[in-house]
Amino acid sequence: MTTASLPRTAARFALLLACFAAFALPAPAQRGKRDLPRNDPANDPYTEGDPEVWEQCGIVSMGGFAFGESDTKTIDESLPTCDIRWIETAHFKIGFALGTYKVPQKEKDKILGELTLLSETLPNLKPKQKSLDPWLRLHLYAQRAEQLYQRFLALVQVDESVFPDGTKAWDTTGTYWGEGPYLGEKSKYEILILPSEAAHLTYIRDNFGLANRRTQRWNIVSRQAITVTIHEKQGSLKTDTAMHAHVAFNLGHNFLDGFKFYAYDSPIWLREGIGHFFEREISPKYNTFDGDEGSVPEMTKKDDWHSEAVKLVRTGKAPRMAEMIRFNNYGELELDHHFATWSMVQFLATAHPDGFADFIKGIKGITNAEGYSDGSDLPGRQRDLFQSIFGWSFAEFDAAWAAWVLEAE
Repeated sequence: MTTASLPRTAARFALLLACFAAFALPAPAQRGKRDLPRNDPANDPYTEGDPEVWEQCGIVSMGGFAFGESDTKTIDESLPTCDIRWIETAHFKIGFALGTYKVPQKEKDKILGELTLLSETLPNLKPKQKSLDPWLRLHLYAQRAEQLYQRFLALVQVDESVFPDGTKAWDTTGTYWGEGPYLGEKSKYEILILPSEAAHLTYIRDNFGLANRRTQRWNIVSRQAITVTIHEKQGSLKTDTAMHAHVAFNLGHNFLDGFKFYAYDSPIWLREGIGHFFEREISPKYNTFDGDEGSVPEMTKKDDWHSEAVKLVRTGKAPRMAEMIRFNNYGELELDHHFATWSMVQFLATAHPDGFADFIKGIKGITNAEGYSDGSDLPGRQRDLFQSIFGWSFAEFDAAWAAWVLEAE
């Protein structure tokens, strides 16, 4: 806190106290209209905090819910200068703390299309905007998250009615679809977007006991909620499209993890490949690379990844599926693996969408004879699924993918 954030009289009083008593006063809540904290939903010019409007827009809540290892009130108190605006939708709980964004020419058409769609449900919104205020950005990210959720359901070719309501345990009969209604998880997916590395570190330290300076995905076991925490001071994330793509990358991971319940880790190549697939559908210009904690992954600013896949195939340096199925951590992924995992998922999702949906469903929700989740032999499971669904050995998959890469050149 600095005295500049206080009214003039209070600032002088705080200065006197600092000189004689060696303590500081807490900062007052930032105010908006109606003398409420700036992030109070009553200050949202698009819904004005009206529950009837929320219902029309598909909004469940705009604060006052469980989040992370605590709740929105506790997080607001621990990050008092962040002005986190909160929203809960059908499948998400989102905290957004970034400021107003001036729309550059290169993003104008993309954002106009998104705002036009948003204006169909959001009152008081005129799609043609030169800048996006924090409330509008919050609503925009809620729309984007829900679109990505539907994209994953389409990828796995599942209607969400198949998932249990979470009120009772699976009876070990029939097909196992997880433990709850959110792709198999009991709680909604969470996204927290913060303005600084300091706020990011405070939040993940307080909630998860971590000290990772980069984007952090986390499984909150106690609530069966999978979350991602992002701060703006990374790479190109001040650019809205880059942030959108980055959110998509991480939600791709989290959706796959939560699909049919997060009981074990999915294969590294598949998780990273789906993350890249989701991200590059938003934009190929901004790419995220996972690495092990404490290390920096190999990265590139190249956006034409198909050409890189072609080079790998033509030079005989393409990674082999028989090797990649045994990767145990992201630190094993080199740059060529990132090109390949994206390209392989692209190949399966576009050339063999039905088979790929069955493959993902076969990888997730594996249960043993006693009815418990069992991911103990994922390499063997992948071998069997490639054979039963596509009729391929690992080497035959490599050949089919390579042929597709060259044909699509």
